[in-house]
Amino acid sequence: MHRRPIRVLPAIGLTLAALATAGTPACAQAPGTLTLAQLTLAQVIDDAKAHYPAIKAARAQQQAAQGAIGLARTAWLPRADILWQTNRATANNIYGLLLPQGVIPSISGPVIGADNTRSAWSSGAGALVNWQPFDFGVRSAHVEAARRENEAATQATAATVLEVTASAASAFFDLAAAQELVRVAQANVRRYESFAKAVHVLADNQLRPGADASQADAQSAAARSQLIQAETQQAVRRAALAQFVGMPASALSIDAGAILGAVPAADLDVAPPVSHPSVLEENALSLEQLAQKRALDRSYFPSFSTIGAVSGRGAGTAMNGHFPGGTAGLAPDTMNWAVGVQMNFSALDFFGLREQRKIQNAKIEAEHARYDLSFTNVSAAVEQARATLAGARQIAANTPAELAAAQASEQQQQARYRSGLATVVDVTTAEGVLVQAEADDAIARLSVWRAELGVAAAQGDLQPFLRLLENQGKGR
Repeated sequence: MHRRPIRVLPAIGLTLAALATAGTPACAQAPGTLTLAQLTLAQVIDDAKAHYPAIKAARAQQQAAQGAIGLARTAWLPRADILWQTNRATANNIYGLLLPQGVIPSISGPVIGADNTRSAWSSGAGALVNWQPFDFGVRSAHVEAARRENEAATQATAATVLEVTASAASAFFDLAAAQELVRVAQANVRRYESFAKAVHVLADNQLRPGADASQADAQSAAARSQLIQAETQQAVRRAALAQFVGMPASALSIDAGAILGAVPAADLDVAPPVSHPSVLEENALSLEQLAQKRALDRSYFPSFSTIGAVSGRGAGTAMNGHFPGGTAGLAPDTMNWAVGVQMNFSALDFFGLREQRKIQNAKIEAEHARYDLSFTNVSAAVEQARATLAGARQIAANTPAELAAAQASEQQQQARYRSGLATVVDVTTAEGVLVQAEADDAIARLSVWRAELGVAAAQGDLQPFLRLLENQGKGR
């Protein structure tokens, strides 16, 4: 059974520093070529659940595991074998014994005087029905093992759905954050261009040195470079989200209004770690190994079978050596039947079964340890996610004050520069503080929502997060 590590979604949003190291876009939007699809976060999660290949593969494996239950139950059915044979062969026969082998054909009947050139038809047909009325619990143990394997596959599918949908939601947050940073970078470019124009007017009138104009132009160019980097990162994030929803990146747009306006009023309730799909999967795998051990414990018993047979033989020679010729022997003409009970017991299997039990006990111990590890990992992931959420909420409460102070400082430095009381460096420093404050404020609310998503993913169920999101949307 494939096992996957529990992944905790990061609750840290994009920053301008991250944008500065962004690579080239995987797919850029082509304006005017396609109508953009406005997808909400809930729609992104639904589309990923419906279309992502990893989920389809997990569901197919779950169906295979479910079919194994039916296969195990067929062991209770009787076995029926039907045979028909027709041949042409010499009629010579001798007395004697041959040890069991698969090369020389077996011959029945008395010795008759015939040369090696005489041949005749022979035929045989029959049906054998074999059924075990009881087996000391071996078959029921195998069925129980198949049930547990199916349960494990079901939980593995749920874990895959959780991982994929949480990753799709995280990609949605990445794109929303990238779009906000593009907006911040655009505002920064507009401010620097306006400031550069004002500096040029003062320099042209010899009220400021020409170096100030050059410095303002350099800062304006740097702001445009930041905007290009932000737009590049936006295209990369759009392409990353497109792979989850199964549409071209150029046709994808998101509606993030529900998560940009305000942080959620309340946090998600605490869920016990035992309800996480990964923990439930490991529990089912442990029970499967226990069922396999029960099957081994019941294997060192005699096996009883009720057998019923009906058969017919046809021969083209008579016991006195007469060869009727023609079609004699082509069809069975002598019929037999038999019923009985048979007991088989492999006494020396004890030694092999003893070693198999040792192996199985080790497997059970390993599964118990994996269950404990999964439980520990989930508990730690939930604690980390909640700590991240608490920090994100504190930052979101602090960024409005940071933004207001940065806006006031930028306006004051602009006024002081025009009055000759400040330098270009003072203004650019204030502008840098302002753009960082705008970015922090834009990301802060997204980070709270991302942290709520991280808590839901760590607890193993995104439905409470979706209900929180739905309630937020109703309040807009």
